[in-house]
Amino acid sequence: FDAEERERRKVSLVTSALCIFSPPACHSLSVISNSAASVVPDPLSLTEVNCRLLRVSLRTLRILSRDKKVLAPFVTDGALLTVARLAGLTTSNVEEDDFGEEVQRKEAMKVLCNVVYNSIWAQERFSALRLMCGLIQCLSSSTSCSPPSSVQFYELRLMFLITALRPELRTQLQQLMDHCVSILTAALETCLEVQWKEQYECVLSPTGPPISLDASQRIIEILKILFNITHSTHRQEPSEDDAALYRHLVALLRLCLMRKCLLPDDTDELQGHTVNLLSALPLKCLDVLLMVPLEPGSEQCHGVNMDCVHTLVLFMERRLELGEKMKEKLTPILNLLTESCRAHRETRRYIKKHILPPLTDVSHRPEEGSTVKSRLIRLMTHLDTDLKHCAADLIFVLCKENVSRFVKYTGYGNAAGLLATRGLLGGQVARTPGSDSQYSSDSDSDTEEYRQVKDRINPVTGRVESQQPDPMEGMTEEEKEEEAKNLIKLFNKLARSDFIQAVGVDSEGNLFPMSGLRENSPAEQGESGSEKDGEAGEKN
Repeated sequence: FDAEERERRKVSLVTSALCIFSPPACHSLSVISNSAASVVPDPLSLTEVNCRLLRVSLRTLRILSRDKKVLAPFVTDGALLTVARLAGLTTSNVEEDDFGEEVQRKEAMKVLCNVVYNSIWAQERFSALRLMCGLIQCLSSSTSCSPPSSVQFYELRLMFLITALRPELRTQLQQLMDHCVSILTAALETCLEVQWKEQYECVLSPTGPPISLDASQRIIEILKILFNITHSTHRQEPSEDDAALYRHLVALLRLCLMRKCLLPDDTDELQGHTVNLLSALPLKCLDVLLMVPLEPGSEQCHGVNMDCVHTLVLFMERRLELGEKMKEKLTPILNLLTESCRAHRETRRYIKKHILPPLTDVSHRPEEGSTVKSRLIRLMTHLDTDLKHCAADLIFVLCKENVSRFVKYTGYGNAAGLLATRGLLGGQVARTPGSDSQYSSDSDSDTEEYRQVKDRINPVTGRVESQQPDPMEGMTEEEKEEEAKNLIKLFNKLARSDFIQAVGVDSEGNLFPMSGLRENSPAEQGESGSEKDGEAGEKN
């Protein structure tokens, strides 16, 4: 068959399957697909449909609904409501529905996921038909079941698609924030099989079993939904009740970071989505990550448990080594670590010890090598602006936002981008509001090796340069002056051709354009005047 004939047959199959489900839908659909379907079976009442035929029809729709070109039969409210009813979204009690068996509901939910993903019209009608309320009710019911039904994953997947694709539904859920976060937190708690030790501390057994594949998939969907509906709360000041709700959630997220899945790739994906959600929550609620008492073998800094921070640092290192999709993979963890370092002194000290250890070998440029510090400094000159700013911000905060210390660890050439953006090229000390209380007054002590070569370090490159011969050696003063004039001419030529723009630094550390190079220097004016006099003499 040619492509057109194949599409016709697909549309015919979709229409036929929908007609089996719902007689009212059949009439409207047959009008739409009359030209495409050669034979449409007589509509059967639902009581006459064999359950096996129903499941086969749903599987057929699930496969065909992946093709955007054959979704025309779904472009009616009747068709969408029919599948939604089979999925349990429009029935008050799914368990009493004759066709609400788990397998059928799962297949119908898969169909809805495909249709919503591939059809903008279906996304809009999902909102207009108020199917989100039914979806929330289904999810709430499935959360209370132990163990969760196999349908729950597809309920979560459908909610993620809707919150990702439809801003108005995302806003609707944000208005019901407490209710939705509570339901999703309860679902997350069920998937993790949590046992509580304290109010915000879960039991974490090092010898416990890994998270199963099914549970990890459900957890990831929950984290993605929570990110979609909470990402706007990061800069907001939560109420007392909201703060308690978020801290409860953060305690579960700590478990997501610390526990392993069956497969390493699943563990990395779970940690990635956990980092995304942590970066979206109010910063003041993340203190739960550090409130766990110390245990034998725990990472610690000044008596504070750093196990979770250590896991985040290791996660960042793996993302740095990956080298793929750098912006997507790295910016969330870099932002999270930066904000955490700015807010928690112990976190900053612990991370600085791992990323910016005291300088000993300064014979190489700071960006050279395979250490975490070198990789981050290389990102400071990355082509992607957001990524290079995130990397520079982290190192800047680790240096207590001190310009001279920042230049010491990175070199002026690598640091210039951030300094210019923040107006710090003049060496001013600029602090984020509230950061003064977090940064201690302790000095950054130099190692003996660093002190011995400190005077020979090139501040631009950040390393000890080998001795270079003096290019002016053997030149008379007149020759040096002539060389300087030639250099000025070259700069003027480049500036007038817009190849470069000369800038200066004002008293506030900001750059401003210098127009002097666009005008002829006294040397050029004198030279051009001499040339004109010579031409006039020749004419005379």
